[in-house]
Amino acid sequence: MTQLTGHPTTDDDVVHLTVPADGGYLGVLRTATAGLAARLQFALDEIEDLRIAVDEACAMLLAIATRDAELECRFAVTEDALTVEVTVPTVRGATLPSESSFAWKVLTALTTGANAHASGGRATISLLTRRAGF
Repeated sequence: MTQLTGHPTTDDDVVHLTVPADGGYLGVLRTATAGLAARLQFALDEIEDLRIAVDEACAMLLAIATRDAELECRFAVTEDALTVEVTVPTVRGATLPSESSFAWKVLTALTTGANAHASGGRATISLLTRRAGF
């Protein structure tokens, strides 16, 4: 399996979480994000930036999610980076915000890289954050 960094990962390096697509459950994803980033010895400000980015990505997806959907989150851990991929089934005709939108400006300012795609009735946002000094 390969992630945004192009570095291979093993199944031991991947954490999957699925929560209801409801804002009340985003705290679970923020906490998991902080815990995994801390495991990589990210600085406190890097951890907080990543938590905010994950929250923003999830908010973008919740706005276009189907009723009673589940938000799937995949965390891939490497020696120097954390990739977070969030996916949700979307309502018909839904589109993600433009890359020139404020939400995307936030994501790109807080992470090393961000991208999104929608197809087959699902939308995915991927975030890559490298630890400082790498």
